[in-house]
Amino acid sequence: MAKTGKSVKRLASARELATLVAGYYEECHRAKAEGVPVGWMPPMNGGIEIFYAMGLQPVFPENFSPVCAAFGAALSHFEAAEAMGYSSDLCGYLRNIVGYVHSDMHGPGVPLQGLPEPDMIMSFGGGCVPAMKIFHILEHRFQGAAVFRADMPQVAVEEIREHHVEYATSEMHRFIDFLERTTGRKLDMERLREVVALSDEACRLWDEIMSYRRFSPAPITASEIGIMFVMVTRQGTKTAVEFLERVRDEVAQRAHKGMGAVEDERVRLFWDNIPLWHNMGIFNYFESSGGVFVAETYSAAWSLRLDPDDPVRSLALKSLMSYPLVSCVSIDRRKEMVLKACRDYAIDGAVFHRNRSCVPISLGQEDIARALDEELGIPSVFIDADHMDSRSFSMAQFQARADAFMEIILERKRAGRA
Repeated sequence: MAKTGKSVKRLASARELATLVAGYYEECHRAKAEGVPVGWMPPMNGGIEIFYAMGLQPVFPENFSPVCAAFGAALSHFEAAEAMGYSSDLCGYLRNIVGYVHSDMHGPGVPLQGLPEPDMIMSFGGGCVPAMKIFHILEHRFQGAAVFRADMPQVAVEEIREHHVEYATSEMHRFIDFLERTTGRKLDMERLREVVALSDEACRLWDEIMSYRRFSPAPITASEIGIMFVMVTRQGTKTAVEFLERVRDEVAQRAHKGMGAVEDERVRLFWDNIPLWHNMGIFNYFESSGGVFVAETYSAAWSLRLDPDDPVRSLALKSLMSYPLVSCVSIDRRKEMVLKACRDYAIDGAVFHRNRSCVPISLGQEDIARALDEELGIPSVFIDADHMDSRSFSMAQFQARADAFMEIILERKRAGRA
């Protein structure tokens, strides 16, 4: 597509998100200006809460990539990365960050003033290969930054055993030692318990908000999925909890009043894979036929309940589990998760985003689509695109497939009523 398409947000609380996003990046730059140590790290790990507990500033380069895509700034970063020899088949997050850090990081067109340069770089070892490679590349780019490399094992969620947790806990203690030596600050364990309690409360609220999507009509849809920004950047803060409380209250009120996010909900849809950050508006495209996305794979990763009474172990377990919930899952386990979600949310049809530059999260989609059809009678459609790169998306092809798909589902519904 030539330009970014934004999603339509119907929740008043979700429309606060732009202010929250801008506020977070302002905080990052202010921290750097005031001499607060800034650390770049991957999302979905227990180091976030430790940073906030120690009064340090976490920055998430991977999360900045969707921001760049939403603002239409990613293409210039892709071009810069490709000029350096990085293939266009590589992860869009990786290509965006590589191009960004090797360009003018605060130049015209860079959203929200870009990122403050890191004093520390943290690589936790878990997650998909590109997520780890991003931080290897960053180490070479910012050679003055102190570097911490954890050795978190890659273990499927169902195969995590106590010895994995014990080892991960020892890595978290090593991480704390590194931060204390590097910054000269001491971790207050009582403060960490408070932060972990806030993080756990945010996860509880997230689960509650997602549960209201079982209502028909659904009071919140994938169009508002950007609210997960606070689950990425603000875990362990009152900001996240207070924002999610406002979202929960509004969603609950709408659910109990029978107010759907879309006035004429006729088809309940499931989205598999990462959203198209450069064109979130495609979620709204289905609404003209009464289609509403009430569940997706991606939201499952942002809720892991924590134990404030044992905070370090709890954060270690979080670091072990977060990535396997999305990108390191066996096909059988992924199939099980999708089928369960489709049952729980009364899904009528599934849309599979065949993501060009995220192979791990796209594996097994054909098998899952077949299982949906054979076991639940749920039809599917495949959309070819990329979560970051708008050059890999054809609106005409998308519309043709989406229109035909919705007509099939609506015809089945009409036949069922006949």
